[in-house]
Amino acid sequence: MRKIPPLPERGEPFIVCDNLVKIYKVADLEVVALQGLDLEVARGEIMAIIGNSGSGKSTLLNTLGGLDRPSAGTLTIGSLNLIKMSDADLVWYKRHMVGFVWQQSSRNLIGYLTALENVQMPLIISGMPAKKREARATELLEAVGLGHRLRHRVGQLSGGEQQRVAISISLALSPPLLLADEPTGEVDTQTANTIYDTFRRINEEFGTTIIIVSHDPNVAYRVDRVVAIRDGRTSTETVRRISEEAGEEAISHDEYVVLDSAGRLQIPQEYLEQFGIRDRAVVEMSDDGIVVKPAYSSSEEEDERRGLRGLLRR
Repeated sequence: MRKIPPLPERGEPFIVCDNLVKIYKVADLEVVALQGLDLEVARGEIMAIIGNSGSGKSTLLNTLGGLDRPSAGTLTIGSLNLIKMSDADLVWYKRHMVGFVWQQSSRNLIGYLTALENVQMPLIISGMPAKKREARATELLEAVGLGHRLRHRVGQLSGGEQQRVAISISLALSPPLLLADEPTGEVDTQTANTIYDTFRRINEEFGTTIIIVSHDPNVAYRVDRVVAIRDGRTSTETVRRISEEAGEEAISHDEYVVLDSAGRLQIPQEYLEQFGIRDRAVVEMSDDGIVVKPAYSSSEEEDERRGLRGLLRR
């Protein structure tokens, strides 16, 4: 059986997306879901991806998981090049390199099985002997705080417990990467916090790199970094900082605009609207850095430009 190739050390680049493009063809139309996206994720990082519907975040997750092939660009996971992989190698990648947790429990679990039996399913498929797979499944369920619910069927578990069983299943074959698509989308705030705590515990105990797609506004307080995607490109990053103040732990967040490999950046829409920046802007150098200003400094100049456009159209 093929073995997982050597992985980078914790904190070193593990996932690298360079100018990643994904185009879907729908009937006679082409939909560009990823438009030259750049992203780097460190080994052992726990991060979240956010964005409006249609921004490309789910497409990115499917691409990282080997469910979709990129149309262009570069995508490497460790030493593996997902774009150049054969179909057989891609199947192996999905089985051994990456685990999935979906929002709907029906995609994660088999309803008539117990928690222990659900976690054992991927181990049965991999050919692990019965005693070893039961010990492994028990270990994983205990790691997510469900050691007392081993023999309970799915219908006897709460929504949060079902998601923790799903996390155990995703870790059954010890993948170095875990992808979670809206894992807290169908649970209340308290349960969501339990699920995030479980992700953090798994990250610290097993060193698993975890990427979560989420609409949860509080996700920034639960992960190391939040990357916002807009129109198929990374837009902003919010990095979580932990410091000591008066003997107590203090959490703060630093937000950055992301530059792609061509030097392009996506300025948050609310900033553009606040300063009236639309189709073009003035970029100037200053002692502190680069300043972006509206192309017209007064409403009169803007009105003059619009008037000129009207004359040219006549």
